Amino acid sequence: MRQTDSVYNIPKNHVARASFKNEIFKNGWAYLEVSTQAKFTDSQQAHAAGYLEGYLSRDLIWMQWRNILQGFCASRKDLCQMLDDFVDANEEYVLTEAVSHQCEAYWYQVLLFYNQLQGLAWGYRNATTNPDELLTFRDIFWMNMVGDLDDLAFSMILRTNHSRRDLDPDPTARLDRCTGLVKLLPDLSNLYTSQTSWNSYNSMLRIQKMYELNYRESTCSPERIPGYKMSFSSYPGLATSLDDIYIISSGLVPAETTMSNSRRALYDLIKPVGQILEFVRSMVANRLARDGSEWVQIFGQQNSGTYNNQWYIVDYNKFKPSGAGCPGRVSPGLLWVVEQLPGAIEADDLTATLLNTSYFASYNMPHFRRIFELGGGRERVKMYGDWFGQETHPRAKMLKILQAGIHNTRDMFRVMRYNDYKHDPLARCPQCNPPYSACNAVAARNDLNPANGTYPFKALGHRNHGAIDTKITNAFLRPWYEFIAVSSPPHNEARGIPPFQWSKFDLGKNVSHIGHPDKWVFPPVRHRWEWR
Repeated sequence: MRQTDSVYNIPKNHVARASFKNEIFKNGWAYLEVSTQAKFTDSQQAHAAGYLEGYLSRDLIWMQWRNILQGFCASRKDLCQMLDDFVDANEEYVLTEAVSHQCEAYWYQVLLFYNQLQGLAWGYRNATTNPDELLTFRDIFWMNMVGDLDDLAFSMILRTNHSRRDLDPDPTARLDRCTGLVKLLPDLSNLYTSQTSWNSYNSMLRIQKMYELNYRESTCSPERIPGYKMSFSSYPGLATSLDDIYIISSGLVPAETTMSNSRRALYDLIKPVGQILEFVRSMVANRLARDGSEWVQIFGQQNSGTYNNQWYIVDYNKFKPSGAGCPGRVSPGLLWVVEQLPGAIEADDLTATLLNTSYFASYNMPHFRRIFELGGGRERVKMYGDWFGQETHPRAKMLKILQAGIHNTRDMFRVMRYNDYKHDPLARCPQCNPPYSACNAVAARNDLNPANGTYPFKALGHRNHGAIDTKITNAFLRPWYEFIAVSSPPHNEARGIPPFQWSKFDLGKNVSHIGHPDKWVFPPVRHRWEWR
């Protein structure tokens, strides 16, 4: 491996090349770009791509490990042993199948993804000189499966809990993540796809990534994978997004928001054999799918029932913007939506709905009635009220109103960063004291809910949790794999929403946030990739 300050010094005969810049204290983001050459074997490309990422972003990976997972098992030794046993059995199943079926595109891409993770672990290891900071492949794997981790852990806990109650007694303890919006301008002049991630604030070490991995589809097919190139927002140590939103060479832009499952019986369906964790399946779908229907079909295979999400897949090949006197065009298959629960997948082409309403909103609530009821939605509404309803959730009402005012990218950004919880009637909470919640917003700020306030359930209260970014692409940014992105919780001091600041956050002293700026006030950026 050779390091240089100039891309012009990179030798032509390389397996992979990478560019890395850390500008987190400047604009909230680091940037990683990795590209491989097709003349080398796919396994060489995968390992080299992972190695370079692990080597170059080593410091951020260690910080992210400290902030997110170090200490997770200190008071959960029995649980973590069960999780490790599950991962052992699942890894043996997955790799046995992948090695045995390399002629099948699905399994071949699974194997290459594991190769990339192994390379990432080796790159990190070889860049680490302090033995106290060494991380194993399993540590890196845990970082990548952090989205699946909640469901896996909950399933383990339920297996040792002999309660006969069918519903999780506190479904609000499993926190919401993310708001998504697809907006088609009525004159068909543009099509926007966006997502605002909700997460714990200690997760805010962020990297924008570009992967160009020139893999074949399988050992029996010389064709290059459709999703050989993709850009996405991510985190240190992850070979996936986790947010998730991707801009892919196939023309697809998949994104998701997380859904709750409070029906205990479904967790019995999570097994280590016959299933593949969600973070692997989504990346395989990204690499192999040529359209939304194919993405749904690939993603649905080997359903693990973990990290249960509502995915919305926008196919920009099905959209031609209007302009210069020419009418725009929308074709069937432009918008597919797929929802996952343990043992269940439901999907449909919602292009006609998008044309009729001009938008699709995603806010941690199932669109399909069967999935809503299967996951305990009807019981949640009966137990906790309209906040858990498909159409009565505050964000459902807010987005329906706000999307009508979107005419350009600036409007889209304003909507996806929206939080006016002290003044918006839709943010009111009659059972709360004070009678509103900063969770009732497109972009949450749960740290602003008073610690001494009273709330009917945990999601509305004072927490280390909120919106940490916004990403927006459109028909004109997408061909360049670009998106408008901001890294920081929303703020609007004129409306009583101060910037997030660790030194002023009462929970900050109890939360590791190594490598973070103190005050998070960053502008939106549009990053231009060097090798786009």
